[in-house]
Amino acid sequence: MTCILLTGSSRGIGAAARKALEDRGAKVIGQSTTGEGFGTIAADFRDPQAPQLLWEAAMRQAGGEIDVLVNNAGMFSPNPIDRSDIEWLDGWEDTMRINLTAAAQLSRYAVQHWQQTGESGRIIHVASRAGQRGDSPAHWHYAASKGGMLAMHKSIARAYAAERIYSFAITPGFTDTSMAGDYLESRGGDGLLADIPLGRVAEPEEIARLIEFCALDAPPSLTGATLDANGASYVR
Repeated sequence: MTCILLTGSSRGIGAAARKALEDRGAKVIGQSTTGEGFGTIAADFRDPQAPQLLWEAAMRQAGGEIDVLVNNAGMFSPNPIDRSDIEWLDGWEDTMRINLTAAAQLSRYAVQHWQQTGESGRIIHVASRAGQRGDSPAHWHYAASKGGMLAMHKSIARAYAAERIYSFAITPGFTDTSMAGDYLESRGGDGLLADIPLGRVAEPEEIARLIEFCALDAPPSLTGATLDANGASYVR
């Protein structure tokens, strides 16, 4: 049975991914800030020690073997430049820690684990279209965190493919989750859809299918790939 550590598993893309993976027979160990839900570990990634404690708890729950890490946890909160210096810096650092630093810490633990066991492993990074094309004036921090995640993903793929450690990234555009809903409304609601040729935002289940594919089905030769899911609003 494939054992998967999935961060941000309590809602939106994470909840949909958990269902899709469990429907395929995988054992999923989830993470959320409060730990709600069966098999879910509480970890607040604003705490620098939280990723290590999460990894150790997940390893115990998994019986010592995790096959796949899904870095899905994310924070999306506006941080306009006219805030006070300390407010702006706090917003920047919280977002970086949750979106990028925690993912890097967990990826490091996963790579070291697979190197020690000699087993193959997979990391899936749920990044964002913003990491490729940027975001709004109030979301420099979010775009930077997701751009950093994509650079990290590529580095992992290139460094460890020969050891059968694979890295995949998924870059959704707007997705119909509670995290994106307030932002869509703040930017004009339906008017923002004019920027999406598909005419709608993605459903969480669509992104979950890509996570499922990368975790369980993607061929090793796909390592290093970034899968866009943005309704053709950003075409590379």
